[in-house]
Amino acid sequence: MDKPQSRSENKTGIVSHILLLLSVFVIATCGLIYELIAGTLASYLLGDSITQFSTIIGTYLFAMGIGSWFSKYLDGNLLKWFIRIEILVGLVGGCSAPVLFAIFEHVESFRLILYAFVGMTGVLVGLEIPLLMRILKNNFEFKDLVSNIFTFDYIGGLLASLIFPLVLVPYLGLIRTSLFFGLMNIIVALLLLYKFKETRGYRRSFLFIISISIIIFLVAFAYAEKIMAYSESITFQDKVIYSKSTVYQRIVLTKNNRELRLFLNGNLQFSSADEYRYHEALIHPAMQALPHARNVMVLGGGDGLAVRELLKYPQLQSIKLIDLDPGMTSLFTHNQMLAQLNNHSLSSPKVKVFNTDAYNWVRNDTTRYDCIIIDFPDPGNYSVGKLYTNSFYKEIYRLLTDDGVVVVQSTSPYIGRRSFWCIDHTLASVGFLTMPYHAYVPSFGEWGYVMATKNHSWRNDGQLPAGLKYINAATIRDMMFFPPDMCEVNTDINRLNNQVLVHYFETDWGPYAH
Repeated sequence: MDKPQSRSENKTGIVSHILLLLSVFVIATCGLIYELIAGTLASYLLGDSITQFSTIIGTYLFAMGIGSWFSKYLDGNLLKWFIRIEILVGLVGGCSAPVLFAIFEHVESFRLILYAFVGMTGVLVGLEIPLLMRILKNNFEFKDLVSNIFTFDYIGGLLASLIFPLVLVPYLGLIRTSLFFGLMNIIVALLLLYKFKETRGYRRSFLFIISISIIIFLVAFAYAEKIMAYSESITFQDKVIYSKSTVYQRIVLTKNNRELRLFLNGNLQFSSADEYRYHEALIHPAMQALPHARNVMVLGGGDGLAVRELLKYPQLQSIKLIDLDPGMTSLFTHNQMLAQLNNHSLSSPKVKVFNTDAYNWVRNDTTRYDCIIIDFPDPGNYSVGKLYTNSFYKEIYRLLTDDGVVVVQSTSPYIGRRSFWCIDHTLASVGFLTMPYHAYVPSFGEWGYVMATKNHSWRNDGQLPAGLKYINAATIRDMMFFPPDMCEVNTDINRLNNQVLVHYFETDWGPYAH
C-alpha cells in the first residue's frame, strides 16, 4: 500500500516542480512585457526618443538587482512569500499602463510616477527568481536548478520580445496588454495556491484578494478602449475621431470645425488647415525645374499628401511610395475622408506603394529616379536618424539621375538650427550640391527643406502647375533667404557610427518637449 502512495506523491511533486518552473517562464515573459510597455508608453507620451527606452531598461534592471538583494531577508514560509509577490507583480505591472495613461495630463511629476512603477515592478520581479531557487533547492542538484530556472527565464524573455511588437501592440494595444499579463501573474498565483497542500492555511485570505483582482482586471480589459479614449480626449485639444496602435506607431486623428489633425506617437504630423503649405514647399520647388521627370520615389509620406502634389505633373509616369507602416498607407487609401484629403492619390494607377524599411529598400534598389522626395519624421531617435546619415545619402546619390533633384524635409531651421544644417552638411559630404530653403507653416512655424543635385545648380525658371495656394516664383525666391537667427552654423556630419544628428535634435527641441 505504501508503494503506490509513494509513487502518487512523487508524481504530484514532479507536477508541482514543473508548475514552479513554468511560473519562471511566466515571470520572465510578464516582466519583460511590463518593461516594454513602460518604454513604449514613455515614447508615446514623453517623446519618441531612444533615451526613454534606455533609462527605463536601466532602471528596471537596477530595481531587479535591488529585489534580488532583498530576497535574502525573506524567511519563513517561502511559498507564501512567492504567491504574495506574484499577486503584487500582477497588480503593479498590470495596472501600470491604464493608470499612467489616465494620469498623464493631471500630474506634473509624471516621470516620477512612471519610474516608480518601473522600479516597483523591477524590485518585485527581482525578488521572485531567488525565492524560487530557494523553494526548489532541495529537489534539484544545484547545477540542474540553475540551468532549469535560467533556461525558462530566457525563453520567456525571447517570447515577450517577439510577441510584443508583432501581436500585442497592434492587436491588443498597450492597456489591454498590460492588463492581460497582470492577469497572467495573478492566475499563476491562483494555480500555486491550489496545487500545494501547505497553502491550505491561508488560501481563503489570498483567494479573496485574487478574486477581486481578477474582476477588476476583466472589467478594465472590457473598458480598455474607453480608458484610452478618455486619456486621449484629455491629451488632445480636439475630438479624437480615430486612434489605433500599429506595429510601428500610435496613429491618432482629431477634428474640430476648422481642421483635421494627424498625430503619430503624440507628435503632430499635419493640420488640414495648412498642410498644403508644407507639401507644396516640399514638392514644387524641385519639380518645377524638372520638365523631363518621369520616375519619382517618395520615401515616407504615407499620408499620400506629397504624392497628391506630384500628381499635378502629368508628365510623371511612375511614383513609388516607400512607407514602413501598412496601417498608415491603408488608412489614407481606404478612409473616405482622408482619401479625399489626398485626392485619392494612393489609388492612382501611376502610384505603387511598398510597405518596407526605406534603408533596406534604397540599398537594394537599382532604379534611377529623376526626383527623390524624402519625407521622414524628424530624427528624434536612432532608428529614424539612420535615414539621415551619409551612408543613406550615398545610396540616394546612386539612385538619382545625373540631372535629377532630391528634396529632404529637414526640421525647423529656427528651433532645430543645428539639426537643419547638419542635414545640409551631411548631404554635401557625399557629393551633393545643396540648396537649403524654408517655409512658414502656421501649425509648425518656420520649417526647413534641403534640395540637392549632383552636378548643376538648381534653377527657378520652370513651370508651376495651376491651382497652387502657396507656392509661386516669388515665394520660392523668398524661401532661399535665411535671416541671421537661422543662418548656417558649423556641425559634424551625421554618420551611422555617431548619429550626431539625434543628439543635435534632442538638444535643439528639448526645451519645447512635453
